[in-house]
Amino acid sequence: MRHRLKDVAERAGVSVKTVSNVVNGYLHVKPDTRARVEEAIAELNYRPNLSARNLRKGRTGVIALAVPELDIPYFAELARHVVAAAADHGWTVLIDQTGGRREQERVAAAGIGDHMIDGLIFSPLALTADDLAALDGLPTVLLGERVDHGPADHVAIDNVTAAREMTAHLIGLGRRRIAAIGDQRTPEGASARLRLAGYAAALADAGIDYDERLVAPAPVWHRADGAAAMRQLLASGVRPDAVFCFNDTLALGALRALHEAGLKVPDDVAVAGFDDIEDGRFSVPTLTTVSPDKEQIARLAVELLAGRLAGDREAPPRELTAPHHLTPRESTHP
Repeated sequence: MRHRLKDVAERAGVSVKTVSNVVNGYLHVKPDTRARVEEAIAELNYRPNLSARNLRKGRTGVIALAVPELDIPYFAELARHVVAAAADHGWTVLIDQTGGRREQERVAAAGIGDHMIDGLIFSPLALTADDLAALDGLPTVLLGERVDHGPADHVAIDNVTAAREMTAHLIGLGRRRIAAIGDQRTPEGASARLRLAGYAAALADAGIDYDERLVAPAPVWHRADGAAAMRQLLASGVRPDAVFCFNDTLALGALRALHEAGLKVPDDVAVAGFDDIEDGRFSVPTLTTVSPDKEQIARLAVELLAGRLAGDREAPPRELTAPHHLTPRESTHP
């Protein structure tokens, strides 16, 4: 039997309006009254009719998450956290893969389809702040580094500091010829530029000269690109004693190339990554990495979106920084 608001009200000895206020999270309900209503809800196992509530508010109860690639484990793991955070608001999440293509990102930024979604959490690679400013109306929270201080709320980690800390970690282990894999000199390579800046800053802090020969490009950040970049470094004659890869999938590829070359990790070459994907916890050796708080990134994004949907539409865009930490594992510690 599905219970109604009226049944909860009768059990708690309050009005239907009071029950509605509690269910919808209004703050002006007295604590003792709220407690009685919540107890009645639990006893009756009452579940709100979310479809009816959304219809009354002119909403769908659906938000979207648009990311460049679900093949990149970081985005798949982030999506899981977004779905969990959205469930706390009774929302369903529509997940879209843009491929980092401008036209597909424009479709996502425009709302994917008329009246299909209430809001968007978006990690763009190709769109500019001007592109996003021209597509107004849909509450949007941006992730990543492509557009910051732009027309929408933004959540990111401090990539420069994180990369600087990881490079300093490698230097602290006595490594001096530290390579970097993942350089991108394109408009889409904002994360790469920030991580390269942190890498260079840590070298400068330690009095180590920046050597362009130790910086290997990767057009995309897949395992095969990491392996190819590592082979290129080994063939160049500039033998690194450590490698900082700008994401974990690049690092996993680098580990494979080092194994093929007969080099031991970390004895001959220490390897570090970025993102703390699950694969790195089971690689041989396990992978030292920068660990962004993906759960916190997701929760911050969802809460910012919830605030906009609750009526806070006119406040200026907010910039929030999620925490990170280093996770040393076997690839840098014998």
